[in-house]
Amino acid sequence: MRVISRKALREFAGKHPPAKTPLDAWFAEASRASWASFADVKSAYGHADVVAGNRVIFNIGGNKYRLVVKIAYPYQMVYVRFVGTHAEYNRIDARTI
Repeated sequence: MRVISRKALREFAGKHPPAKTPLDAWFAEASRASWASFADVKSAYGHADVVAGNRVIFNIGGNKYRLVVKIAYPYQMVYVRFVGTHAEYNRIDARTI
C-alpha cells in the first residue's frame, strides 16, 4: 500500500513523542501490505473498525491514539485523514473527515 501522507504521522509524533514508535511500526506494516478489502485489514489489526467511505480506524500505541485512514483498495492507496489522541478523536466525525 502507498501511504499518503507520512508527514501527518511525523508531525503528530513530534508533538507526542511516545506515539513515534507505534506510528512508525504501523506505517512500515501498512507500506508492506497489499490489502484487497477490510477483511485483510481486520486480519492484521483485530481491533480496526470500518466506517462509511472506506475509512478505517486504528488504535495506536496501546489504544492511546487513534488513526483514521481512507483506503482505496483497487489503487492500493491509504490516505491519512486524522491522527490524534482519544480526546481529539471524540471531537471529529470519522465518517466524514
